[in-house]
Amino acid sequence: MIGRLRSWQRRTWHDRSKAARVELQSVIVTHCTFWVFSLSWLMLPLLSGLRPEPVPRLLGGLLLLLGALQCVVANRCVRPVLDHYLGRAELPPGALRAPVGLLVLGLALLVLLDLLDAAPSITVRLVLGATLMPFGMLYSLLVPLRVFLRQTAVLAAVLALVLGLTRLDAAAALGSAVMVGFVSLFCLLTSRCGAWTLSVLWEAERAREVEAQLAVAEERLRFGRDLHDVLGRNLAVIALKSELAVQLARRGRPEAVEQMIEVQRLAQESQREVREVVRGYREADLGKELAGAQGVLTAAGIECTVSGSAVGLPPLVQSALGWVVREAATNVLRHGDARHCAVTLEIKEGRAVLSVENDGAPRPGPNPGAGLTGLRERLSKVDGTLRAGPDGRGSFRLTAEVPLSPTEPFVPPRTVSEVTP
Repeated sequence: MIGRLRSWQRRTWHDRSKAARVELQSVIVTHCTFWVFSLSWLMLPLLSGLRPEPVPRLLGGLLLLLGALQCVVANRCVRPVLDHYLGRAELPPGALRAPVGLLVLGLALLVLLDLLDAAPSITVRLVLGATLMPFGMLYSLLVPLRVFLRQTAVLAAVLALVLGLTRLDAAAALGSAVMVGFVSLFCLLTSRCGAWTLSVLWEAERAREVEAQLAVAEERLRFGRDLHDVLGRNLAVIALKSELAVQLARRGRPEAVEQMIEVQRLAQESQREVREVVRGYREADLGKELAGAQGVLTAAGIECTVSGSAVGLPPLVQSALGWVVREAATNVLRHGDARHCAVTLEIKEGRAVLSVENDGAPRPGPNPGAGLTGLRERLSKVDGTLRAGPDGRGSFRLTAEVPLSPTEPFVPPRTVSEVTP
């Protein structure tokens, strides 16, 4: 039972992004708002303010039943209306048919209740607010703000006139108009402001994803720029000298051999320079990777702490662990919704231990990803190991251990720095 509860909690909450969690919380609050405000504004006044006669009690019971139906229908319409406001989907045809019908029926019963003088004026005004509120919270998300305010003003004038004429009381008319204005303001502050906050949050979420993609694209551009700088000039010279050698060979000139020797030399030099560029890309510098991962994660809105120092580690160890840092940072950006990430580098019993822990990465499935498989293969070449999985506290931990080479002794760093953005 506990395992099922935890699985349900993970599916409904922990596996959601920040924006999705806020949206779920907003939807739940909206559902509760319908019931709490509608029934409190209906039940309490009607139970205490109705005249003890059959007809008033019948009208009060019908209004209570109608209020409960309004809450049920409004709860079913929250998701479609919110998706329409956020631009995800069009509102299904006829989605507001039931809410509008219940609203009209509720207002008719209210006018009849006031016409029969079955309840005090203040009770009628509270019931008016309870009848308008479920529909108003939905409708405020479907039309522009100016249209909503204009239509609300017209509705306030009409209800003030009708409810004022039932008792020929100017104070009652004014009270009805004030209640309509209060309900409209309540709907704007709760429903529309909350939905606007969600739209801003989702926009920030999309901007964060784009920023992470730009960081990856920037790295690709850097690599392409390095290759262009290395090969551009040499290939141009090779092309010119090859063309010159062809012309000299056609004329039977012995200088063609010298030109081809020069072409061979340039080709070998270009091959060597390309290898250096690729080696510099593949053999990641651990210090630079730690700083780069922290910068990218911080730019993506993830609080990242880095503790430990790569000073004195052998080059092979730094290269292997640098790739672990690069792949771990990529996984945090692409596959999770982390808020905090901690990177720790330690030396334990002749082994360099690197751990990357975050609170948002997904749990690994039965088939490990290609990135983790590639890291294990890379670490195995230096007798290293890799462990990845949940730590039992709601976080995901990746730990890599690489033995220090005996031919390249470890030089302990003089300082251990911790950087917190």
